[in-house]
Amino acid sequence: MKKSFELPKEAYELNGRMPLKQAIPLGLQHVLAMFVGNLTPILIITGACGIAGEELADLQLALLQNAMLIAGIVTLVQLFSIGPVGGKVPIIMGTSSGFIGVFNSVAATMGGGVLAYGAIMGASLIGGLFEGVLGFFLKPLRRFFPSIVTGTVVLSIGLSLISVGINSFGGGNNAKDFGSVENLLLALFVLVMILIFKHGFTGMASSSSILLGIICGYIAAVIMGLVLPHTAIDAEGVEYTKAWVLNWQKVADAAWFDVPNILPVTPVFDLRAIIPVLIMFVVTAVETVGDISGVMEGGLGREATDKELSGGVICDGIGSAFAALFGVLPNTSFSQNVGLVAMTKVVNRFALATGAIFLILCGLCPKLGALVSIMPQSVLGGAAVMMFASIVVSGIQLITKTPLTARNLSIVSVALGVGYGMGANTGILANTPQLVQLIFGGSGIVPAAFVAILLNILLPKDK
Repeated sequence: MKKSFELPKEAYELNGRMPLKQAIPLGLQHVLAMFVGNLTPILIITGACGIAGEELADLQLALLQNAMLIAGIVTLVQLFSIGPVGGKVPIIMGTSSGFIGVFNSVAATMGGGVLAYGAIMGASLIGGLFEGVLGFFLKPLRRFFPSIVTGTVVLSIGLSLISVGINSFGGGNNAKDFGSVENLLLALFVLVMILIFKHGFTGMASSSSILLGIICGYIAAVIMGLVLPHTAIDAEGVEYTKAWVLNWQKVADAAWFDVPNILPVTPVFDLRAIIPVLIMFVVTAVETVGDISGVMEGGLGREATDKELSGGVICDGIGSAFAALFGVLPNTSFSQNVGLVAMTKVVNRFALATGAIFLILCGLCPKLGALVSIMPQSVLGGAAVMMFASIVVSGIQLITKTPLTARNLSIVSVALGVGYGMGANTGILANTPQLVQLIFGGSGIVPAAFVAILLNILLPKDK
């Protein structure tokens, strides 16, 4: 196959041994494609829990540091496996954005704070172990999750995240200057730069468009800080710092090297978090099956084996439970890297492992985590609206993989209309039993998944 630059044939082999000087750039390309997406959920959920403020800045920094370390470790396990854990497939693992909607509702239900984040960690620990067990029984369960079901679930995830992205686009809804002209223009600038890199360039610049757009956002925020006032006066006459101002002191105070601590947040086991998160882990298992199937079909031109799928899902679950011990949100397969493999056909596990090792090294450098943590919410929002909306498109693509028969249309329509609609508008469930509110309230993702799976079982198959 003709390439714009020559790569050895080992790059297109799963177990080929590549020279290090050629493997490293290919591994870094995968890291660049997922680096921002790996840290974005931490920024959003710590913000929702109120852990982004000055008094808890060190905790947020530690969580960002741990997120990079855990992503690298879990990726290596997925690539090479430890016993049954890991599918030995060319998949990059990282912090899942699919849980953001459910975790946002948990934070709101529990009133935020470190206690709410601890409940999220407790639920993630139990849910991860549950998904790990589920992986051992994956083969008989696969028939319950055709593309019409997985597509509906992915579509629900995307729909639930768009409002989160728009909140960041305006500067973060807790910011006193939320929706200000400066915040909106900064977010719009980041979005435009992402589009320019994505469609005006090729190769690594195109695949790293999110990262490059955010770097441009940082530069724009620096320039704004030189020409615009940093503070304003609110309606009560109190002076505040604008949301787009970069806090460089936080970076200066961070160490160059530090070993992450286990249990930076004590897990709290609360049913209000555990029940909806358990259901989301079932949804995540379905997504991982889709990602592994996609990467094997796109990169190697064959279907994934039951062993690869089972090992991949087990790694998803055990990796997420392991992540919770370090205060990190669940780790799952990254769909953007699946697309990168399908585009480049580079499936070499050794090349991807160099990227995983780079992530581990980043996790040992708190200064890098501090640099990410000072990112203005509007810069994050400029990237998030595009990333989250692309999940909606991925869901639509999955739904349309099979013909839209009357049966399939009914599954999608009822799951979105009743399932997602009721979950996204929690007031309608106010008079139902508490168990129903725990499972279906606060996020449209869980009830949409439940309805889609149930209808797929009950409705008669097309002849």
